[in-house]
Amino acid sequence: MVDPLLFEHFVFMSGRAPRVFIKASLFKIPLLGKILVKTGQFRVPRDSQSMPQVLNEAKEALAKGDLVSIYPEGTITREPNLWPMKGKHGAARLALETKVPVIPCAQWGAHQVLAPYSKRFQFFPRSTSTVHAGPPAELSRWQGKEISTDVLEEVTEYFMSLITALLEEIRGEKAPLIRYVHKK
Repeated sequence: MVDPLLFEHFVFMSGRAPRVFIKASLFKIPLLGKILVKTGQFRVPRDSQSMPQVLNEAKEALAKGDLVSIYPEGTITREPNLWPMKGKHGAARLALETKVPVIPCAQWGAHQVLAPYSKRFQFFPRSTSTVHAGPPAELSRWQGKEISTDVLEEVTEYFMSLITALLEEIRGEKAPLIRYVHKK
């Protein structure tokens, strides 16, 4: 759960202020909630009926030139070895509808500070977190196509493959051939 903070620090240090999709419950934490509202973060309720509204807010932000940061999986990975899981369609939909450049990024090391779904920080021994940004995703083969479920699935898997390749580079190992699917 430290991943977003470290990644947003990476983006901020590159000279941009990111706007992030954050679960609504975090907005209820007194000081943190005020900061999230003040910095224009996107409040994401856990019900899927609210996602079209959140995506519309993101489209408006992109139209203004804001940088929108999305974790395509919509959560921290549940894959046992921390490889990317199957993604959701939000990033693909935004990319195809707005035609803004998509920069895939991967990071590794935050789990050494706070393991996924843990509440116990490990400050010692000190660890390093690495973030790599790749070149813009090439979306020309999907431009002009009707945005169907199949197209969204293809683009989402393409994004996840770019992220996975970056993570393989960081970790120096190969990801599993079959992407993990988290069932709720």
